[in-house]
Amino acid sequence: MKEKNVKSKTAKVKSKKSSKALDTALVKENAVDSAALVVPADTSAVLDAAANAVDADADSSADSSDVAVPQMPTAEQLGISITAGNAGVPLTATVGDTIDFPVTVSWSVQGSAILVVPTSSANAKGILQLGVSQESSRSVKDGKELAQITFNYKLVMQDTGNLNIPAMRFEIPTPMGQSLDLRSDSVPVRVDAPFNPLPLVAGGAVGVCVLLAALWRMRKRSKARTAAAAKNAFENALREKMMVLKQRVMVADSREWLLELEGICKEYAFEKFGAAGTGAAAASAVNLDALVADDKLDGWKPLLEEFAHARYGGGKRDSFENKETWKLAMALMGVKEE
Repeated sequence: MKEKNVKSKTAKVKSKKSSKALDTALVKENAVDSAALVVPADTSAVLDAAANAVDADADSSADSSDVAVPQMPTAEQLGISITAGNAGVPLTATVGDTIDFPVTVSWSVQGSAILVVPTSSANAKGILQLGVSQESSRSVKDGKELAQITFNYKLVMQDTGNLNIPAMRFEIPTPMGQSLDLRSDSVPVRVDAPFNPLPLVAGGAVGVCVLLAALWRMRKRSKARTAAAAKNAFENALREKMMVLKQRVMVADSREWLLELEGICKEYAFEKFGAAGTGAAAASAVNLDALVADDKLDGWKPLLEEFAHARYGGGKRDSFENKETWKLAMALMGVKEE
């Protein structure tokens, strides 16, 4: 009777093993159909060994209500690595920019397939995830075939400053019913404000205006200095002529002396009011009578009468009278003795 019970128990255990093996085969078959990645034979062997450990534990504890769960292998033990962003390249952007942020899972290919499932988003302070796409590839390095899958996250930068793209998480389902967790590193990103050319343009325009204004003021001051120098030179020359005329008042012919004084007065009027032409010829053409009639030479009428008497009346005049005429001319022209 005891022997029959043992055989019956053994049959049950074998039946359970067969059932478990069938389940494992079905999981692997489904994984092959939906797999995005290929796992190395070594990785598959580790996972199968872990599954067999679960079966052995179940056999040894068939009559017990507590089943011990074996420790899951790590990603390093399975030869799986994960890389976020472009290694060694600082990530920078401008607020409002949309960037592609890659996260790559890679491994050595020698056997069956697995599935990698993303379980988190890249949303964070100042960062918004718009979408994600993936692509798979294979390559050969040092005689080993490597496979990888890259998840491209499309992110938009919504704020400025030193932001951080969070660590991305993934799960790889296993035949043991548990999932292998993968986690990438957090990646810093520097986001600057967009360049605004308006202040620069405005500053440049203001600078140009200031420069033009400065040049205009310099030119105006230069003209004023030139005009002042010319005026001073004319006044000095006029004073010199009048002083020479004063020295000759006692000895010169009174008629010629008055006509010479009239010529000096015409030069003064020409310099003050201007006229067509330049030089002494233009000054001699000035009509003092017309300027007096236009009220441009106020108080000059007595002086013009002396000039008319010298031209048309003739006769000798006393030097004292000529000196008084000289004083009147000096006062009317604003010339002072040094």
